Amino acid sequence: RRKMNIRDMQAMDGNAVVDIYDRALKSGHASFQQHGGTWADWDNGHLTKCRYVALGDAGQITGWAGLSAVSGRCAFAGVAEVSVYVDPKCQGQGIGSRLMQALIEGSEQNGFWSLEAGIFPENTGSVALHRKHGFEVLCRRTGFGRMGYGPMQGKWRDVLLLERRSKRIGID
Repeated sequence: RRKMNIRDMQAMDGNAVVDIYDRALKSGHASFQQHGGTWADWDNGHLTKCRYVALGDAGQITGWAGLSAVSGRCAFAGVAEVSVYVDPKCQGQGIGSRLMQALIEGSEQNGFWSLEAGIFPENTGSVALHRKHGFEVLCRRTGFGRMGYGPMQGKWRDVLLLERRSKRIGID
């Protein structure tokens, strides 16, 4: 098993983060989004807390994790959507699991009580990762969105909505 370190994401990691995201999108099973965009796009679309990168043996970034707000309303300040992406060349090495664990621990330390994920049912690896870390499938959103690119262009896609409730924060 390879050595792996998880650390807080820094602005200097931006190009690697966007590159991994962009390459994951090419699978057609990661997101409705077609391109990873720029670091500024990524930075503006994610919360400033709970941003992590995984580093490989040579110090290269092999994956990342972050949170996005699900609502701007203060009542939902403790609810966030998770993103965990692993370099396609490095999948199957436990990187996603380590990033998810860091994300869960960081989210609970920062007062988040609910984490959500929207995943294409065909992305069985991502569904399994989330289930392993305590996420439950709440529902299947049938025809939730339409693909605008790739071999699935024009096809309506279902999305599974998964949720993980914090065990540390007492919710009545």
